[in-house]
Amino acid sequence: MAGQGGHLSPSEGAAGAADVRAKTTYLIGVDTGGTYTDAAVIEARGHRIIATAKAITTKGDLAVGVTEAITQALAKLSHDIPPQDIAMVSVSTTLATNAVVEGHGGATGVVLIGFDAAMVERTGIAKAFPEIPIAVIAGGHHHNGDAVCPLDTDALEAALLAMNSKVDAFAVASSFATRNADHEHQARDRIVALTGKPVTLSTELSSALDAPRRALTAVLNARLIPRISGLISAVQRSMAQLAIQCPLMIVKGDGSLALAESVATRPIETVLSGPAASLVGAQWLSGLDSFILSDMGGTTTDLGLLIDGRPRIKEEGAEVGGWRTMVRAIDVRTIGLGGDSEITLHANGRIQVGPQRVAPVSLVAARYPQMLAMLRADLDDVQGGGSMHGKFVLLPFSADSDKEHNGLTARELETLLTITHAPQPLRKLATSLSSQRSIASLQRKGLVQVSSLTPSDVSHVLGLQANWSPEAATMATQLACRLRDMKQPTAERTQAFAQDVWAETVRLTGLAILQTAFGVEMADNPLTHAVCSGRGVLGLATVSLQPSIPVVAVGGPVKVYYEEVQRRLGCEVVFPEFCEVANAVGAATGVVAHSVTVEVMGDGTGLFRMHSSASTRQFTDAVEALATAQALAEQLAHDAVVEMGAPKPQVKLSISKQYMPNARDDTGLLQATIVAEAIGRPNAAG
Repeated sequence: MAGQGGHLSPSEGAAGAADVRAKTTYLIGVDTGGTYTDAAVIEARGHRIIATAKAITTKGDLAVGVTEAITQALAKLSHDIPPQDIAMVSVSTTLATNAVVEGHGGATGVVLIGFDAAMVERTGIAKAFPEIPIAVIAGGHHHNGDAVCPLDTDALEAALLAMNSKVDAFAVASSFATRNADHEHQARDRIVALTGKPVTLSTELSSALDAPRRALTAVLNARLIPRISGLISAVQRSMAQLAIQCPLMIVKGDGSLALAESVATRPIETVLSGPAASLVGAQWLSGLDSFILSDMGGTTTDLGLLIDGRPRIKEEGAEVGGWRTMVRAIDVRTIGLGGDSEITLHANGRIQVGPQRVAPVSLVAARYPQMLAMLRADLDDVQGGGSMHGKFVLLPFSADSDKEHNGLTARELETLLTITHAPQPLRKLATSLSSQRSIASLQRKGLVQVSSLTPSDVSHVLGLQANWSPEAATMATQLACRLRDMKQPTAERTQAFAQDVWAETVRLTGLAILQTAFGVEMADNPLTHAVCSGRGVLGLATVSLQPSIPVVAVGGPVKVYYEEVQRRLGCEVVFPEFCEVANAVGAATGVVAHSVTVEVMGDGTGLFRMHSSASTRQFTDAVEALATAQALAEQLAHDAVVEMGAPKPQVKLSISKQYMPNARDDTGLLQATIVAEAIGRPNAAG
């Protein structure tokens, strides 16, 4: 017999091979980034990558890019995979992260219950989103979970009627809702009954106090619902088109997986999904247990740490685009620096790379060759246009131009009707200050895209990339060079300008890596500037600074920039095989995890209150209160992971207690915090 030194006969071998094939299943990881959608096919039993592919992300209809990426990956295999052998499709995405960084999102109505004027201001919602409708409703609870007053349902219904036609979703936050969420639940029931629109409750996203920050997190979540719902719908359409019937998982910001249905209403949990997946994928691909992750995409560069095999988690909440959320996520720095970052020229000639993403001119021209004539016209126009030369406006790729849009002004709607799928010169559409503002607003909302010069374009000029239109990239670089130098661009000046943009991208990348290694901000430090600029000299001193652990570089553009980063920093930079699709690999190799916090509070009189997102209860016995809290935390964590797609999770419990002075046992309990963390593998992943 095989396995005991014997040999298989031809018939036995065929039967055995058929049996192995029958048991072989495959996992497909997909990453939808700002520019590319990546796919990786992994053999589940062998834990090996057997195919990868990239396709352009089609933001107007994500299904187009997802289908193309998966189809291309499957087409590379030497044998066909029956759709029934695909056991799981798992998706990581930068859509939520990019939307927060770039200020995009759906129209949202805000309901704040029991907030005073100072609390409303502390949320920062009105400052962040000046036109957002906010209703402050009487209600809320005290710190002990007792109601301040009944929820003012009449005022709530009046506010909903005023907001409904202007918004796509609602966010609700109530004071001390983590001690008693009754008023949030009542508000949700009213909103659903009256509007039928999605509702985000702050307590669904965090069990921590600080109502203003919970409110902001709820608003960010509500604004993201259309984005993530659209992604889920797109992938499901893609799977149906390819006859794939299996669970669809989404990577959350802490690197764990969840069934798509459970993420659809909590899209904020996918903020930092992309870097979380890339950290998982980078470890899987590199085999290293301690490294700095640097993941460069089209829109952002994400930097994180893996130390002794464990990612650093930011329990107090992820910070993205300047906003501190209350969602558990990996500790990652996300900066607006990528291959498709917008190049801005300042009056003194300084080159700024990012943070806004634009569509590279070379990419758009490769899809729409008529753009070459427009670039030549801009080069011929030496009088007008100025800073608008080489800039174009178009609808997102595969966008539905007939879609209705809420929350747009009349001027924005009028402007949107002039935008087409084919690019048009910005200087011919943005002819007034109001039209310029409208286009900028539509761009922030993700309804149009602007195309202009990017690092990806200058990389074409320098011969470091050749995947799109080098001719368009050269003309766009010539236009920017002419604007900076106020001279007709020669071949030498054009090359020098491209080199300057590339070098600035390298400098910013090196600076981000060093700051991650330091753990503190050192952007204006002359030492880091000397190192990252490549000079290595400050005054009469030679300067060198380098991370003490390797840098694992992943993402499509990294090989264009990171070899020079390695030279300037003098550190080890690892480019693992398949580094360009690390996010997709990480998406397919993660686990399902969820943690639940339950608190027990004593008041010194013998009464103990248990607070959780599920209920608030009062006890006269501390032992009973603690036992009930532990059982509830374990059950909630277990059920959440099962609901997210892992049928047999393991639950780990941790308890911290604080006692009153001179307390001898739990009768003197002041506060107990019970945390249950459940972890399981998706059923399909084995």
